[in-house]
Amino acid sequence: MQLRKMMLVLTALGAMSGLMAGCGDDDPSGTTCSGNDDCAENEICHPDASVCVLTCTTGNDCPSSAKNCLALGGSSSQSATLICKCSTDELCNGGSDGTSSDLVCSTEDRVCVPACDSDDDCGSGRVCNTAAGQCVEDDTGPTTCSGTGQSTCLYGQFCSSGTCTEVPAPTCANFTPSQGGKQPVWTISSSGPIIYDIARVSWGQDSFCPTGNTVKARVRAYQPANSNATFPSSKDDLPGLFYVRVNGSTLAGESLIRPSEYTTSNGGKTAEFTMNFCPDSSSSTVSTLSIGLYFTNGNEICAQLNR
Repeated sequence: MQLRKMMLVLTALGAMSGLMAGCGDDDPSGTTCSGNDDCAENEICHPDASVCVLTCTTGNDCPSSAKNCLALGGSSSQSATLICKCSTDELCNGGSDGTSSDLVCSTEDRVCVPACDSDDDCGSGRVCNTAAGQCVEDDTGPTTCSGTGQSTCLYGQFCSSGTCTEVPAPTCANFTPSQGGKQPVWTISSSGPIIYDIARVSWGQDSFCPTGNTVKARVRAYQPANSNATFPSSKDDLPGLFYVRVNGSTLAGESLIRPSEYTTSNGGKTAEFTMNFCPDSSSSTVSTLSIGLYFTNGNEICAQLNR
């Protein structure tokens, strides 16, 4: 009898332990895998990232670290499967309260993966960008170029002093959600216009702003070479240009451009324009203006304009 009681107690404790393990365990495991058999029942093995990822029906099925329920994509037989996809490194590591920095949101696959230290940490056809901890496609595009804009470089790059260079990542508060900024969403799989250069023109008196104090910046952008998209002849028809303030609020970018300060070239594939920004009239002592810019489906980019 005593033995039977003990067995019943152990069985109950085992059941409780299983329940406790299941409670709150809604994060993707991130376990490395080589096939679906290596993953839990509600997960699949990502064919490119080689980690277990949660499947879903809606975003409500996903954890806060990867809240977007989207198709896996790619060319595998599971391409239509809906999985939980991430948006930022910060959320992969527990959000603003997280203490870890071991994970990154893969720019290639939009799933949380361990940050890489070398090419050995990446799968076939990928190399490690050690600065970002990202495994990226081992592109074989040209490294040298001539002229400006995209030239012969890959989408997401621009020709800088004869070298194909990645467009700068948005590191300002304007695009940092934990500081009130807007969430960046552009990836190399996007297809919108690329802003590759912002340069200060002047900071001083100009009739554009009510107070007369105007900050002017020259902006250069290109449409992807492998698309039929071109920039319009009039700045009023620009395809979704936005100015992002430090607090994450946005303003239609074309409203900050004078008609005479907008030009296109290369058959409309490139555009150059001057934008006019009005600093807070109550902040006459401000000497730096942080701006964020992006086109719809294009890259987010920052600039610090000094007085």
